[in-house]
Amino acid sequence: MMTNQLFPPFANEPFTDFSQEDNKKAMQSALAAVRASLGQHYPLRIDGKAVETDGRITSINPAKKDEVVGTVGKASRELAEEAMQSALAAFELWKKVPAEERAGYLVKAAELMRSRKHEFSAWMVLEAGKNWGEADADTAEAIDFLEYYAREMIKLSETNERQPLVKLAGEDNKLTYIPLGVGVVIPPWNFPLAICAGMTSAALVAGNTVVLKPASTTPVIAYKFYELMVEAGVPANVIQYLPGSGGEIGDYLTGHPKTRFISFTGSKEVGLHINKLAAEQAESQIWMKRVIAEMGGKDGIVVDETADLEAAADAIVASAFGFQGQKCSAGSRAVIVESVYDKVVSMVEERTKKLVMGLPEDNAPVGPVIDETSYNRILGYIEKGRKEGRLLAGGGKGLDGGYFIEPTVFADAAPDAVIMQEEIFGPVLALAKASDWQEAIAIYNNTEFGLTGAFFSGNEQRIQTALETMHCGNLYINRKCTGALVGVHPFGGFNMSGTDSKAGGHDYLLLFTQAKLTSRRIG
Repeated sequence: MMTNQLFPPFANEPFTDFSQEDNKKAMQSALAAVRASLGQHYPLRIDGKAVETDGRITSINPAKKDEVVGTVGKASRELAEEAMQSALAAFELWKKVPAEERAGYLVKAAELMRSRKHEFSAWMVLEAGKNWGEADADTAEAIDFLEYYAREMIKLSETNERQPLVKLAGEDNKLTYIPLGVGVVIPPWNFPLAICAGMTSAALVAGNTVVLKPASTTPVIAYKFYELMVEAGVPANVIQYLPGSGGEIGDYLTGHPKTRFISFTGSKEVGLHINKLAAEQAESQIWMKRVIAEMGGKDGIVVDETADLEAAADAIVASAFGFQGQKCSAGSRAVIVESVYDKVVSMVEERTKKLVMGLPEDNAPVGPVIDETSYNRILGYIEKGRKEGRLLAGGGKGLDGGYFIEPTVFADAAPDAVIMQEEIFGPVLALAKASDWQEAIAIYNNTEFGLTGAFFSGNEQRIQTALETMHCGNLYINRKCTGALVGVHPFGGFNMSGTDSKAGGHDYLLLFTQAKLTSRRIG
């Protein structure tokens, strides 16, 4: 039997240094191999079997709109029901598999992914529009989730030894954590491997089975993940691969009486819709469904006059425009105290204008946004920004042939401006002025979201106040507000940013389990 001692201590997967020629050539080779595989069709996977459908979803390269990455099957409600019944049957066997064995499958999957790291990254370059560094970080995070949750499950299975109950003479009392049942996992397109792997593997290693409904813009990388898990030894019917319409199969599965939990990452609007559907008791439903939701944010960076202004400007630009601002942690606003406002604004403008736009496969710093819907929505916000602020950089469309938008900065935005309040999820940054650092924090807190934030200051007393009063799930001091690492920065937010799920943290697996106390009289 595998024990925790057989696992080396968890360590984050290193990022690839693409300045080294060998790594650069390896990535180029992976891109060439993946490009040679474009255009294939990937069926649904129900009960471990390939299922063909009349409907199809086409995945395209957002940097080259005429390039088809692949097609996947599109499930109907009838097929969703088949997937649910298969997952229910699989659960009866999977829940009995020892935790050590389930953890072993995750470690094996991490090993396989590590051996094909550039291949998985290359799929994201072409399907999600990530440059090499962003794709490599996504793959590294996926490996981290697999390794981390494997170890956490071992710890959780030994809870009675690690966190012993109070002893009572004449009784043997034990607290164990058992799986919930069938879960619907709905990952986002912006971290199509890492978050998909994290949400799915956490559910599986805890003993649940999963109906996986990937994002319609990035379904191919999700299929590759499904294949990897089966290759690692996970029974093929423990994960049902089920692309399809959110309004059709997503709602159907969320409302299904046998669904035990819904794990979702995406927009506030969809998250609230899922929560509302899940709260209704369906006929024959005998539990309250659990919703584990991460719903984005309107994240920001606060800069006071004692801060290292160069470092603050670097962080503002990196947080705003990494992966074209398409991160739930992206710093889409910055609040700067009046005495250094003009200086920081000038630095941000200068840095933004130096960003180079190009193809993700060429590792350009700025690539496309994900699809036409996002493209049009972001351009609409830019038009609002022209009325609400002073345009400093960008504001226009980018390269032809893809969904490119220039990194855009608006200065002098009012705290209640639309571009300061609503999640844009694109390369748009709003800058606001505050009279002092306390007002800056108040402006930062003036939002319905609460995911990430950063405070730049050289004053320890102010830092202590910021730590207490800036209301978000992940607060960073004197560094950017993106780039959470598994095990280092458990990730999840407050308010309309979701259920503070703290992915990559010690308590995450508790969300996929339920505690059972057993008490036996002895003697």
